[in-house]
Amino acid sequence: MNIGDVADRSGLPPKTIRYYEDIGLVTPKRAANGYRSFRDSDLHKLTFLGHARSLGFSIEDCRALLALYEDETRASSDVKRIAKDHLARIDKKIADLAAMRDTLSHLVRECAGDDRPDCPILQGLEDG
Repeated sequence: MNIGDVADRSGLPPKTIRYYEDIGLVTPKRAANGYRSFRDSDLHKLTFLGHARSLGFSIEDCRALLALYEDETRASSDVKRIAKDHLARIDKKIADLAAMRDTLSHLVRECAGDDRPDCPILQGLEDG
């Protein structure tokens, strides 16, 4: 398969596929003319990476997950550890976003939004 075919089938843009190749996540064969020639195994890796990235896993997490995916002697506990660590990061982000929302909601409620120059939103941003 060429890069266009594998892009269509994996749902990833060619630029992303080339990036994954550049950082060593996939290694397609090269034809005599230098064009990439993707195998079914490359397509499976790219689909796997696309799903992992859509769940927010970092490139390094994806690298580790892909290595575990390819290792038939892997321990599922290693996979679970990576997923649990990622889930903890997601939970932290959600908590941080909730706190940001609460603070901004409070500031918006306190602002009269009229023609006066006094603005609790600006004061809140100044106070940090």
